[in-house]
Amino acid sequence: MRQAVSIGNPLGTERIEKLIVRFSIPSIISIVVNSLYNMVDQVFIGQSVGYLGNAATNIILPLTVIMLAISMLIGDGTASYMSLNLGKGRERSAAYGVGNAVTLLIGISVVLLIIFEIFLQPLCLMFGATEANLHYALEYGRIIILAFPFAMIDAAFGSIIRADNRPKNSMIGLLIGCVINIILDPIFIFVFNWGVKGAALATVIGQILNAFYFIACMRRFQSFELSREHLILKVSVVKKMLTLGISSFITQIASVLVIAVMNNLLVKYGELSKYGADIPLAVLGIVMKISQLVTGVALGIAAGIQPILGYNYGSGQYDRVKRTYMLALKISTMILIIAFFIFQFWPEQIISIFGKESELYVEFAVKCFRIYLLACFMIGAGAVTGIFFQAIGKPVPAALLSLSRQIIFLLPAMLILSYFIGIDGVLWAGPFGDALSGIVSLITVGVCWKKIFQKEVLEK
Repeated sequence: MRQAVSIGNPLGTERIEKLIVRFSIPSIISIVVNSLYNMVDQVFIGQSVGYLGNAATNIILPLTVIMLAISMLIGDGTASYMSLNLGKGRERSAAYGVGNAVTLLIGISVVLLIIFEIFLQPLCLMFGATEANLHYALEYGRIIILAFPFAMIDAAFGSIIRADNRPKNSMIGLLIGCVINIILDPIFIFVFNWGVKGAALATVIGQILNAFYFIACMRRFQSFELSREHLILKVSVVKKMLTLGISSFITQIASVLVIAVMNNLLVKYGELSKYGADIPLAVLGIVMKISQLVTGVALGIAAGIQPILGYNYGSGQYDRVKRTYMLALKISTMILIIAFFIFQFWPEQIISIFGKESELYVEFAVKCFRIYLLACFMIGAGAVTGIFFQAIGKPVPAALLSLSRQIIFLLPAMLILSYFIGIDGVLWAGPFGDALSGIVSLITVGVCWKKIFQKEVLEK
């Protein structure tokens, strides 16, 4: 069997269990910390401004997700491209991938900043802003958008640095940003009395410091030496990277569409219910962010195994690829089962962290946790399987699986169920999408399993 394993590279030689722990724990911390950025803002905003402030941050969330989608398109695509080429012993190709990623990030981030600043108000209205929360949304959004070039570096470089066999550096960068945000949030919001503006500034400062740390890390690659020539865009390299990263992009962009539709449905059917428009808008935004925090553990495991899968598939070590996938799937599912019980039995305690506005607010929050997250334990199957296909250079099934949860299942269910049962229909769409996408992911990998590794049979 062909094996292009670099001597001394632990990705191809170290025990799989040890590698998963080594790479997944920093990835989990990185993703959880990234989720905490916005959640910390919501905790302090909820305690000071109230649910209108939290509703406003949910309005700005799609813009942040668009930025994140492009960052992950480049970052995850580059990480997969790196791992596959390093596994084949092609260090020069891997270096060109990283250099091209840097150039793309700089150019796209500036364009994105300008567009969002110019069209912020119509975008807020499109994403469900009401007369009551539009002011807060604009105040928060104009500051957050200014840091998008730095935020894109944070989101993209984390994956790239992790693929360079430096998962701890990826984690440390995000921790720096989050800790700064946590420290500055209460100072800016309560001491200086800056409200949502203060929360935005705290986030921005954290992201900038995070970006500076990652830039410093990018100057010291372990696998190759990065030079100016690698910054010159090569169409073939960019095309391959973006192809490999497309599933991550689709996942995030689908989230934007879902959030936009969801926010508008919450406003529409919320006004027809006893809860009104703003309570559902604020509560579901919080619930989604809390679920992201917990499911971030499963997503962190998936992100952590990417370099392990890519390197070993590139070097022809298929048994290691199989074992990595199966072990990651089991661990992520077990963790999400625990999360399921927490969401079902202690929803009121969780929502109280973000403030108790009224009995109706708490009532809807409890209902939201118990219904919307009813099948959250299936999310791990989709996350791990999607990364599996992406890491081994199979972008088509990765992209299709990315589309399945949000676009194929969740969005139609949300529109249909809300039409018949109102605001509750938006909530029941959540478990419908989670369950079906998880099942489809497992079926897909089962059908493709032998075909993926048939090269192994032929070479033996």
